[in-house]
Amino acid sequence: MTESSTRGALRRIVVLIPTYNERENLPRIVSRVRAAVPAVDILVLDDNSPDGTGAVADDLAAADAAVHVLHRAGKQGLGAAYKAGFAWAIERGYDAAVEMDADGSHQPEQLPSLLRAAENADLVIGARWIKGGSVVNWPIHRKVLSVGANIYTKVMLGLPVNDATGGYRVYRTSALQTMDLGSVSSAGYGFQVDMTVALVRAGLVAVEVPIEFVEREIGESKMSGNIVSEAFVNVGKQGLAHRAGQLRGAAARLRSPREGRWHSA
Repeated sequence: MTESSTRGALRRIVVLIPTYNERENLPRIVSRVRAAVPAVDILVLDDNSPDGTGAVADDLAAADAAVHVLHRAGKQGLGAAYKAGFAWAIERGYDAAVEMDADGSHQPEQLPSLLRAAENADLVIGARWIKGGSVVNWPIHRKVLSVGANIYTKVMLGLPVNDATGGYRVYRTSALQTMDLGSVSSAGYGFQVDMTVALVRAGLVAVEVPIEFVEREIGESKMSGNIVSEAFVNVGKQGLAHRAGQLRGAAARLRSPREGRWHSA
């Protein structure tokens, strides 16, 4: 967790909900968001779901002026969907954009605590693996995988957070405009790690708030072996580059700029 400073209240907030085959879950999560935080807007980012989720989203938007829909050409990955949502939010002058899964695993009832924390931060992560955080209905092997992945990420990249893969997030749009989003290349769940790295490298403030993560009850998880492999490989490459940079910096500090000689530490 990095040191926080006051950034002020968030007046206009949009919750970004990416969807792909979530026609049963979408009305539920939209209803819960509207009940938990009535003042926020919602943007559904649908990747041309073959099950008709896009049409369901359009019906919800027709019935509620706070709900909007961005139809995308096809399934292009979580990262591409969120980037499109960020651009939409920035263009329309929102102060913050919230990342939230459509399947109910990110509980809207916990969003007020994340938004309060965002008054003093550029990024708030709803964290599972800190004191007060928890996961419901996960098998032990998945918990071990997630905890191990976050430890690996923290060690390799030197990040000041404990749940860099967590997807329940609040970003200030001012931070999104400061970050180098061009460096964020992952399409799957490695996107969350890449975004955290980009934010920290931009000198921005990240904090974590404990959440209870609940495994979906309806539909199938989008997690796959390819997504895990992508994240593992990308973190490894970035980690090696990060450590190499640290070594070069240490070497430069030890070498005298005048004499070109090495000094003992």
